[in-house]
Amino acid sequence: MSTFKDYLVHFFKGTDKLLVLFCMLASGFGILSVYSATMRLTNNYLLGMPRDATIMILAVVVGFIIATIISLVDYDIICKLWPIWAALGVGLMVVVILFGVAVSTGREDARIWINLGLFYFQPSELVKVFFIITFSVHLDKVRYELNKIRNLVPLLLHALIPFVLVHISGDDGSAIIFLMIAFIMLFVAGLNWKYIVGAIALVAAAIPLLWTNMSEFQKQRFVVLWDPAAYPQTAYQQTLGLSAIANGGLIGKGLFHGTYTQSGSIPVAESDMIFTVICEELGLIGGLVALAILVAIMFRIIRDGNQSIAGPAHPLCYGIASMVGIQTLINIAMCLRIGPVIGITLPFFSAGGSSTLCLYAGIGLILSVYRSNYNQTKETNFRLIGIRSPFNEELGTSVVYDQKQAAAKEQKANSKAIRKQAKAKEKAAKKEQAYQPQHAKGQMHSRTYYKDHPQPTLGNQKKSKRSKRK
Repeated sequence: MSTFKDYLVHFFKGTDKLLVLFCMLASGFGILSVYSATMRLTNNYLLGMPRDATIMILAVVVGFIIATIISLVDYDIICKLWPIWAALGVGLMVVVILFGVAVSTGREDARIWINLGLFYFQPSELVKVFFIITFSVHLDKVRYELNKIRNLVPLLLHALIPFVLVHISGDDGSAIIFLMIAFIMLFVAGLNWKYIVGAIALVAAAIPLLWTNMSEFQKQRFVVLWDPAAYPQTAYQQTLGLSAIANGGLIGKGLFHGTYTQSGSIPVAESDMIFTVICEELGLIGGLVALAILVAIMFRIIRDGNQSIAGPAHPLCYGIASMVGIQTLINIAMCLRIGPVIGITLPFFSAGGSSTLCLYAGIGLILSVYRSNYNQTKETNFRLIGIRSPFNEELGTSVVYDQKQAAAKEQKANSKAIRKQAKAKEKAAKKEQAYQPQHAKGQMHSRTYYKDHPQPTLGNQKKSKRSKRK
């Protein structure tokens, strides 16, 4: 019984409770917003609630269980299995390209879903997590020689593989996110500024070519950003979204009482435009609170990455944080009509079982990093929690374990004392050296030397001249 209690205590202490709290707050906030956006607009109910809200609740519960299980596995083991994740990611995208279906009306070209019978699954969401794992391992292998061409070219090819596959499936929004995640991870890893400037110049030069290869509908989505009147049908969703945000004012119309939200005026309000629902019903204050929670999640993830000791944990955490941050920026830009509508959801808030499940899988990786940091910085009974370590074979009994622990503590104390003595000697030597005058020939002598060999002064020189005259 006490062993189980100790295990629970260790499990609780090794969990990033603040990150879990922020994620639960965001998900709870999101479930309320999705419920409000769909409560009066659908006849499709599941378990007594609108289907979208029910699926989101189930996704959060299952996602949290998945995150907990992943957190109990050392992230180093997960990263060592990168060939499996790479193969799964490519395989999933090939399946989507061959057998994918489109669920959005008017977007038959976006065959980005797999029909699993009970629900539709969007593999690109899971491939994001797989890509972050494999790219983190790749960056860790070349971290000391990142800016050499022989290492940069394979990294760029690595990033282009998911980009091309997702683009072929018709999900251009997610394809762009892959490139942006890769760019941020490269930047954090120490990419040279000349490559960054070169990449920006290359993208700027490619804009005319990209523009000529866009469909007419894609071009309209960019034109309406500065001229909504030119294509009112294309601007319809964003125009009504802005009206809903303005209607909410500072404190909003109240939860479940938004005029535009409850009338169903805003298309896809429960997903792409969920931020307009928050701002109309809870006002500017509600919108800022939602953004503050997302920012807190990102900073907490980055903190866990910065505390990691070695390995791919640092780029892994920055990759997950950048995924949350990029999707947040793009979604908010869509709702405020400062960016085109490209179908990117707001993390933790928008409806969608696939995105929620995969997002919590990414959070599970961060929790694994946090637990690994905790295990390496705190005294841990490895036999108790069942973690394999170099000490397992030697720690046969509790007595032997205690002896080993005591010896380790004694060795640590001795090493500290040795380091302290070495520092004291070094400090004394530096202090001694500060009093050493420079000899005419460039040689240094100690103070005891100059006591025995006094240097000639003006008074000594006069005395020596007098003695010579006599």
